[in-house]
Amino acid sequence: MHTSHPAGRAVGPAGHRAAVATETAAFVAALDGADLTAPVPGCPEWNLRDLVKHTGSVQRMFSVLLRRRVQEPPRSREVELHLPTAEGGWADWLSASAAEAADAFAGTDPDAPMWAWGADQHARFWMRRMLFETLVHRTDAERALGRRPVIDPALATDGVDEFLTNLPYATFFAPHVARLRGEGETLRFRCTDTDGDWLVRLRPDGFAAEPPAGYAAAASADAGVRGTAADLLLLLYGRLDRGTDAVETMGDEALLTRWFTNSAF
Repeated sequence: MHTSHPAGRAVGPAGHRAAVATETAAFVAALDGADLTAPVPGCPEWNLRDLVKHTGSVQRMFSVLLRRRVQEPPRSREVELHLPTAEGGWADWLSASAAEAADAFAGTDPDAPMWAWGADQHARFWMRRMLFETLVHRTDAERALGRRPVIDPALATDGVDEFLTNLPYATFFAPHVARLRGEGETLRFRCTDTDGDWLVRLRPDGFAAEPPAGYAAAASADAGVRGTAADLLLLLYGRLDRGTDAVETMGDEALLTRWFTNSAF
């Protein structure tokens, strides 16, 4: 199943690597003086400590995959996490996780062939994936602490593209994605503050994002969502409710419900 990059990739591997560092630093800054037992609205079963542990663990696991240039799915996800021994050590541990990632990035050609679960079978897949794991969970931490997250529009646009590009391949850990089948129904996702614009077509064998083929084709999409790149990103990741005033929905309500019910990542 081929998935294109309709909005282009304005952010490349160098930008992804740099943003992992800046997003982690923002996450760490949010932890200053924070109660790590605070619940996380974006991840209802977790508290802030769980969120930090998950984010740093993902960074360390992906770093191991990059160093090994894995060519097949790893048999084990076990990596040495070096978890903090003191409750006050979580922020420093998360910073060290980002340092591990930076070290792995420095020794890796982003164009090196590598196994990946998504569309792009190169090391750059894991750099991009690590960024959006970190970025989305940074916003989770800030929202847990009562703050309003700010996301760079270019990064957010790239994040929407990354989500839609890889979602068709996510059925092994998000099985409901397999229900996103159809007879050619289309959904359009459009950014109001950047040129991000995607048309997703549901087919009998799956779905894929494709460039809107001119205004007429895009305008005739069966359903659509539009909002700022940041709000679209958070909506796709289930961090915003579809009924929020931050985004505008249009068209076939049942199709929108089917999409958002089954696209949880």
